[in-house]
Amino acid sequence: MNISDSKHRLNVTNADLSSSNFQNVNLQAAQFTDVNLSRSTFADINFAGSKLSNVNLAEVEISDCDVTGMKIQGVLVSDLLKSYEKQA
Repeated sequence: MNISDSKHRLNVTNADLSSSNFQNVNLQAAQFTDVNLSRSTFADINFAGSKLSNVNLAEVEISDCDVTGMKIQGVLVSDLLKSYEKQA
């Protein structure tokens, strides 16, 4: 199925969209619950103001990202990185 140059609100339940490709898509304020994104790739994504909870981040790699104000368990990532760099 191809959706192009359109604006629709989708309600997707119990669907297998594995190997789908999303390019130049606005998902602002979308809600994802009980979604499997394992082995997915995210590039040029705006996650500003997003919240993640009860998320499995095992083996996730984050690089070339602006982490200004990002917190993990209430601790600023910038503080964690400064502390790590001092010990390294």
